[in-house]
Amino acid sequence: QVQLVESGGGLVQAGGSLRLSCAASGSISSINDMGWYRQVPGKQRELVATISSGGSITHYADTVKGRFTISRDNARNTVYLQMNSLEPVDTAVYYCNAEIRPARFLSLANLYWGQGTQVTVAS
Repeated sequence: QVQLVESGGGLVQAGGSLRLSCAASGSISSINDMGWYRQVPGKQRELVATISSGGSITHYADTVKGRFTISRDNARNTVYLQMNSLEPVDTAVYYCNAEIRPARFLSLANLYWGQGTQVTVAS
C-alpha cells in the first residue's frame, strides 16, 4: 500500500540541470530518513544523498557534492534532488529510498524503494 514514485528524470545536455521528485503515498504514520541512489546497468547501486527526518542533516557522495542538493517537504511526503552541472558520468537510473512506518496499529518501519527514473546526460 505504501509506495514511492519518482519523477523529473529525462535527457539533458552536459552542464544542465534537473530536479527529481519522489513522493511517498499510501497510509503513512511517519517517515524517517530519505535518500537518493543511482544505478548504471551492470554496476551496483550507489548512494547519492540522504536527508534526515527534519531535513537538517544531509550527506552526499563525494562525486556529487557541491553540484546536487537534497531537500524534503514533509507536508507532501516528498524528497527532492536538485542536480546542477550535470555530467555524462551522472547518467543512471535514480531511485529514491525512505524508511517509512505505515499507519497501522503496532506496525514497524520498513525500507521502501521507488521504481526509478532515468537521467541521461549527453555530451
